Amino acid sequence: MPSLEEEINKAGGALALLRQGRSGAYPFPIKAEFSNWRDEQEAWRNSAALMDLSHHMPDLVLQGPDTYRLLEHLGANSFQGFGPGSAKQLITVRPDGYMIGDCILFCVDDHHVRIVGRPPALNWVEFNAATGGWDVTVRRDERTVNNPKGRELFRLQLQGPHAAAIFEKVNGGPMPDIPFFTMGSFNVGPHKVTALNHRMSGFPGYEFTGPYADIESVRDIILEAGAEYGVRQVGARAYASVATESGWIANTLPATYTGEDMKAFREWHSARSFEGNLALGGSWVSDRIEDYYTTPWDLGYGHVIKFDHDFVGREGLEAIKDQPHRRKAWVLWDRDDVANIFASMYEKGDQRFKYIEMPAAFYTACQFDRVEKDGELAGAAMLTSYSANVRGWISLGTIDPAAAAGDQVEIVWGEPNGGSPNPAVERHTQTRVRGTVMARPFPAKKR
Repeated sequence: MPSLEEEINKAGGALALLRQGRSGAYPFPIKAEFSNWRDEQEAWRNSAALMDLSHHMPDLVLQGPDTYRLLEHLGANSFQGFGPGSAKQLITVRPDGYMIGDCILFCVDDHHVRIVGRPPALNWVEFNAATGGWDVTVRRDERTVNNPKGRELFRLQLQGPHAAAIFEKVNGGPMPDIPFFTMGSFNVGPHKVTALNHRMSGFPGYEFTGPYADIESVRDIILEAGAEYGVRQVGARAYASVATESGWIANTLPATYTGEDMKAFREWHSARSFEGNLALGGSWVSDRIEDYYTTPWDLGYGHVIKFDHDFVGREGLEAIKDQPHRRKAWVLWDRDDVANIFASMYEKGDQRFKYIEMPAAFYTACQFDRVEKDGELAGAAMLTSYSANVRGWISLGTIDPAAAAGDQVEIVWGEPNGGSPNPAVERHTQTRVRGTVMARPFPAKKR
């Protein structure tokens, strides 16, 4: 099997490899809609939404005496107080401080951690575990499409204003106090599950796990108990738009494709890996792959970076921490300009504009659409979705400091020169969409 480094060289460089369109948008292998995606979107703000996270994310299981030391060595955030029963978002960067990826650590026992998330951060941890002389063991519980043995655990999430009442009902009494980003146990009927307390779109809820064999029974109990509260199952179409609303930039490009200090990783890693099959697209076309790399500050993680320990990338982050950084922000699209895009579908020839899939307008795994202010590049729209809660189109991305909340910008929609060779991209004409920069898509409290 060729390595990622060999595949990059064979393609003529990292950009040439990524623009071949090997993959489309990141798949969520669950039913597309259980009712309809509009009501499913509104459920996580108005009632309760049950989401199935069991299939699209791999787990990396790390065990051994050096487990914590390895994770601290790779994590740009602090590990003070990390241990059994706690969870943490792991921020990983390369030596010069650019993002490799982030993921969630579930410390299920002493020196026993399940790492869950998009593959880049997991692959970086596995590489260091395999090559760094750490006293740890590693095994993978792959996502469903790559897992002929089946998943070890189910992973469900119930969020929304009525989630607490449903949890209390299925638990048979008051829920235990589970602090934010801490794990605890409760009952779903006869099943004991382990919960992580975190929030999505500002509403309370838990992500909870148990043996995969129990998933159907657990789901049925939740749905039956939640019927009086209007609970809805969320299908793949609505789930794809969750990150845009909640503020997690999920489709970053891992900064692993260039640099001598990352060459050992590329030589170790497979050409058939997530990174080897990733596709890059959108209206922002640069001839430098480094332009697509991001820092923790760009993604809203600056407040969690801690220089209280030595870690890979510390010197790089210290060197750039006082520089101007982009920030995470949303852009609300102008409704008339969006209507013009849909109207162009009735035009003959190539005068149509790039099709917008509803509700999540993703057509490639890493999408960078130009955001311009006064005709100059001011950022990148990376996740664009229609939100039934906003009743409009919103983009989440990284924005320059010069573009403040309330400023008018333009998003360039569609690719230059009629579209890239990516077979997922039809022939089309580029257009511009007026937009307004927003600090967040919703008021601080539910309207």
